Amino acid sequence: MATTMKAVQLRVPGGPEVLEQVQLPVPACGPGQVLVRARAIGAGGPDVLIRKGIYKWMPPMPAIPGNEMAGVIEAVGEGVPADRIGQRVFVSARELPQRGGCYAEYIAVPADAPFVLPDAISDTEAVSLGNVQLAQAMLLGTQGGVPVRSILVPGAAGGVATALTQLAAHHGMTVIGTASTPAKQAHALAHGVTTLVDGDPAGLPERVMAATGGRGVDLAFDHVGDRLLIACIRALAPMGTAISYNIAAGPPAEDVFQTLRSLLSRSLAVRTFSIHTFDADRTQRRALMETAIGLMRDGAVKASPTTTYSLAQAREVHALLDAGAVQGKLVLVP
Repeated sequence: MATTMKAVQLRVPGGPEVLEQVQLPVPACGPGQVLVRARAIGAGGPDVLIRKGIYKWMPPMPAIPGNEMAGVIEAVGEGVPADRIGQRVFVSARELPQRGGCYAEYIAVPADAPFVLPDAISDTEAVSLGNVQLAQAMLLGTQGGVPVRSILVPGAAGGVATALTQLAAHHGMTVIGTASTPAKQAHALAHGVTTLVDGDPAGLPERVMAATGGRGVDLAFDHVGDRLLIACIRALAPMGTAISYNIAAGPPAEDVFQTLRSLLSRSLAVRTFSIHTFDADRTQRRALMETAIGLMRDGAVKASPTTTYSLAQAREVHALLDAGAVQGKLVLVP
């Protein structure tokens, strides 16, 4: 087995230019650990936050970004059965002592951290499993038991959004979506969106109301903030909830509480959401992932279309992430 490996590392925060391909020793496989050789590495938003040095769960510098990896167990440490060597697995940094670490040819992790991958899920598909895990937690666990008949998913061609739309369709929900280009609109309609509407926040609530016969949606998922969060609130049905899972464009454009009070007869709610909510609940977190694996294995939810790059192209990939010029999943292949 190799003694050195290629990895992508940053020593200081900044733009894509701070990512350096380096040669490092292959991590030692300690007692109770397994050594995973990477076959596919997912690239996404949390990696950008690590690169910029602003991730709330920032690993120490010098840092290796990367929060999801599919690969093969290459070696096992003391106390781990040798028959695990050769096992295909998915590594999520959500299961590790610290985030990041996956932009590398090898990673050593606790033996109980990786998830076994079925043959029906390819390596490049597996790195979208985190989106399905997140989508489940938001779609099925945020409405306090109130039945969900319809949802609004702005930017419905995005990675998390694609998982949301498919999962909602699987559960028989009506999905109202927005998408900015013909290619993204076609993708959204092919992955569970029932009705597409214009995404301009200025008239979005009215368009959603028209598409739902005046009722509105039970859940609206906002990843932008600014004017869009306010539009999502105004598009809700009685007892509906707007889920804020990112604020890419900044804080809400209006006073959220005042907006809710102006719609008092609907008894609406706003929930901020992070998968880190489950950091201290290992059982529930892992159950969500095991269900995600089952859904993808059975074809109920498909992985986002992937575009692959070499590990040496990490800067190029991050430039695309910074520009928002991404449709589907970007994957680094060592």
